[in-house]
Amino acid sequence: MDAAHHDPVVPVLLGLSIVLIAAKLGAIIADRLKQPEVLGELLAGIIVGNLILFNFDAFEFIKHDHEIAIFAELGVIILLFDVGLESNVKEMLEVGIKSFLVAIVGVVTPFLIGYYITDLIIPGLEFINRLFMGAILTATSVGITARVFKDLKFMKKEEARIVLGAAVIDDILGLIILAIVTGIAQTGQVEMGSIMGISFKAIAFVVLAVVLGVMLAHRTIKLISIFKIPGMMLTTALVLCFLGAYLANQAGLATIVGAFAIGLVLEEVHFKSFLAEYSIHDYIKPISFLLVPIFFVMTGMQVDVSVFTKPSTVIAALAITAVAILGKLICGWAFTSSSPINRMIIGMGMVPRGEVGLIFATVGKSIGVVNDELYAITVIMVILTTLIPPPILNALIKNQK
Repeated sequence: MDAAHHDPVVPVLLGLSIVLIAAKLGAIIADRLKQPEVLGELLAGIIVGNLILFNFDAFEFIKHDHEIAIFAELGVIILLFDVGLESNVKEMLEVGIKSFLVAIVGVVTPFLIGYYITDLIIPGLEFINRLFMGAILTATSVGITARVFKDLKFMKKEEARIVLGAAVIDDILGLIILAIVTGIAQTGQVEMGSIMGISFKAIAFVVLAVVLGVMLAHRTIKLISIFKIPGMMLTTALVLCFLGAYLANQAGLATIVGAFAIGLVLEEVHFKSFLAEYSIHDYIKPISFLLVPIFFVMTGMQVDVSVFTKPSTVIAALAITAVAILGKLICGWAFTSSSPINRMIIGMGMVPRGEVGLIFATVGKSIGVVNDELYAITVIMVILTTLIPPPILNALIKNQK
């Protein structure tokens, strides 16, 4: 009996139960209010994560549980893999130039405006502090937007494909910018060799993943389908997804970029050779229902609402948030189009900063260029740019339908 009390899996079981209950309660309320479920999951996470402010600390262990964090990371990987499965290479290439322009504008504009506005609202900062705040604003968290598109069955629309393509390019550009400003902060100079190396690895990974995937996926899956073992189709898909995520990480990219790239090349037709009763989407769906909400609740739980207590910080954060939103909204007008297109959906789809913005800020804090005030400002900006887009996208998409 004593051993059972010390079983390391027990806190994980309790934590996952709490997170999943919170996720479903949030989703139910959001659905009743005709809002995307992801918004309810995020808000549920924020509430559960801040009960400590009311002297209730029973759920605090969840925030710091590494095993639950792994479930959350698996959730966003599965989400982007599933999003990739609902797209295909041909459709993405059709909007390639538009995605590229959206990504460029969505990185350059918030970076420049963020650099100058930080100097205005927080006088006395050094060059590198302002530079890093500009870099933080370039981030885009595609997981939140992808979930809204998926919930509203909007994935096949041109706007969604442009945003998803731009998010992949944005990840590469953001990685390069982070490398540059971190290099300047640590050495006082730009090391071109390191930047070129990172850029080459990032671009090469995406190109190779798509090219080799298109060439080899069908043959590989057809070969594996010879083995008539239950669950072989699902296992094959998940192995490819996880390997793609791992290789993306090795190339310096976010794991979700690898998962999305693999999903992109694994079109439904490749799995026909399994002659399965259900499609790969049918197999992935229950896994997605379990893991994806964990990611969004855990994202909400990392939000510390106590940063709203200092008025001057809040005012500065609202100004930065306005820049963060405006800098991405402009993306929708980065290209010309002969077909009718809702540019507000594209711009708003690029707004969420989510965990990506916090990662940038954490890197800056670790090397001493993001102080406590700037970090608090970043947290507020991330909260607002994470919570504002889902209901607006919901309204824009439903009006378009």
